[in-house]
Amino acid sequence: MFKSDFDPQPALSGDAILLRPLRPEDLEGLYFAASHPDVWAGHPATDRYKREKFEPYFALLLASETTLVAIDRQNDRIIGCSRYYVAPDMPDSISIGFTFLNNAYWGGGTNFDLKRLMLGHAFGTYPEVWFHIAPTNIRSQKATAKLGAAHVYDAILDLSGTPSPWMCFRLRQDDWNRVVAGRAEVA
Repeated sequence: MFKSDFDPQPALSGDAILLRPLRPEDLEGLYFAASHPDVWAGHPATDRYKREKFEPYFALLLASETTLVAIDRQNDRIIGCSRYYVAPDMPDSISIGFTFLNNAYWGGGTNFDLKRLMLGHAFGTYPEVWFHIAPTNIRSQKATAKLGAAHVYDAILDLSGTPSPWMCFRLRQDDWNRVVAGRAEVA
């Protein structure tokens, strides 16, 4: 359960992207963002680019009432999503995950911008944020490490209906602040 003063589905706006609550009418736009096989290549559900696999996933995201869609502000197109959740082994903490971006947005600053918005919101209430990443998802492991998160332990957790192995990364606010300050110095 989230802390009472935390809104798990805020609208957050950055220069390049907008995050807003997922709505039922977002199915087509989010499916379009998810429909390339490369998007799911590192994930445990490698066939989620298929509509019959994506629709149940969309239903899960919608039912969570904690999912945010990412919208490219330049063309007003949905490019992916992410969500807040409380992991069963960390009931007093917050986690960010279930994140994917259309592969056209890989390699730039979009994932960092998305996480910057979500982390800024989370750190207003929580001192640390957790990320749970499948052992096979090397791309997400590297991206999470770039945020300043550290791999703390591995666990079998039920995050979406089936117990699975997860690598558990923790990001403390001080570590995040150092990453943000370092990026500002480079810019």
